[in-house]
Amino acid sequence: MVKTKLKKGDTVIVIAGKEKGKTGKIKQILRSNDPNKVRVVIEGVNIGKKHLKHIEGVQEGGIVEIERPIHISNVMYYDEKSGQRVKIGIRIKEEENKVIKERFNRKTGETIDVIWEKEKK
Repeated sequence: MVKTKLKKGDTVIVIAGKEKGKTGKIKQILRSNDPNKVRVVIEGVNIGKKHLKHIEGVQEGGIVEIERPIHISNVMYYDEKSGQRVKIGIRIKEEENKVIKERFNRKTGETIDVIWEKEKK
């Protein structure tokens, strides 16, 4: 599996393509064994139309708008405090009897969230 620094629920900004400049939260990350095929679905971005056939008792027919996936290289983490896109780093901190792995904003050095926390042996 391919590792990414982005997570479901992160606010991102689209940096390339027809949707450039739009922001939204990640709804889903579509992973593949091929690192060139990791895609993300973002709320309210890259909306396409899908034609659905009516099936009795199962679904209503018609044209439905759905969010289409975007390649992960075309999005970047969006810092809502500064209103800018930023790079994310991963660091391991050691505090007394704990080891902490966290994601951080590489521009300001602020911690975004903790990935995991373990006790030292």
